[in-house]
Amino acid sequence: MQEALVFNLQKFSIHDGAGIRTDVFFQGCNLRCGWCSNPESQPMEPLPGEKVTIYTVPALVAELVKDKPFYDESGGGVTLTGGEALLFPEFVLALTHALHAEGIHVAIETAACVPEDVFSRVLAAVDFAHIDLKHYDDAKHREGTGIGNALILRNIAAALRSKTPAVVRIPVIPGFNDSPADMAGFAETLARLGATEVQLLPFHTLGESKYNRLNLPYAYEGIRAMRDADVSTFANVLEAAGLSVQIGG
Repeated sequence: MQEALVFNLQKFSIHDGAGIRTDVFFQGCNLRCGWCSNPESQPMEPLPGEKVTIYTVPALVAELVKDKPFYDESGGGVTLTGGEALLFPEFVLALTHALHAEGIHVAIETAACVPEDVFSRVLAAVDFAHIDLKHYDDAKHREGTGIGNALILRNIAAALRSKTPAVVRIPVIPGFNDSPADMAGFAETLARLGATEVQLLPFHTLGESKYNRLNLPYAYEGIRAMRDADVSTFANVLEAAGLSVQIGG
């Protein structure tokens, strides 16, 4: 029987898709972003002392369906995130099918750094995709996340051509991807990929306490969280390139 490690079920979320949602956070990620707000999620196996739950698909569906009245009332559903949910494609596909059988909307939140065939199979199954693009430049992306962006860009282009609604998200990180040159580079890249809308996610420090608790180095210690106004120039550059921009998820 298929199983997956889940380190958090965040109920009543309003930031990762339409309506009231439950975010399912899968354990494990293949990127190593220095600003990650869930550093405990990065290893494929939980860090010592960290609580995770082993779910089968039926057990997870049974938990998620409890909040179906809230999904139905608000036009919400379930968002699969992490970590990186697409590292567990067979589980995600089975879970999506089971949730659809219950009449529940399913979205994914992904960095899209998985093989193209895996990405396309999951994309075709879900109802919506939020896709993070950390940097348009391959070398800078590798510097910030530990991996290049060529595969990610191919998957984003495929998603934007697909029948599944998808939106690109840019986590705006001070000193990493928020310079005027970066703004112009993102605008050109998104236009080339065929994007028509984008979400800017201002840098926040909500994960800083986790680094302290886990005795992990935090690359952004002492850097203040961004406000919406701090990314307004970025938004203006993207809008001038013809993109519809939303600040926040």
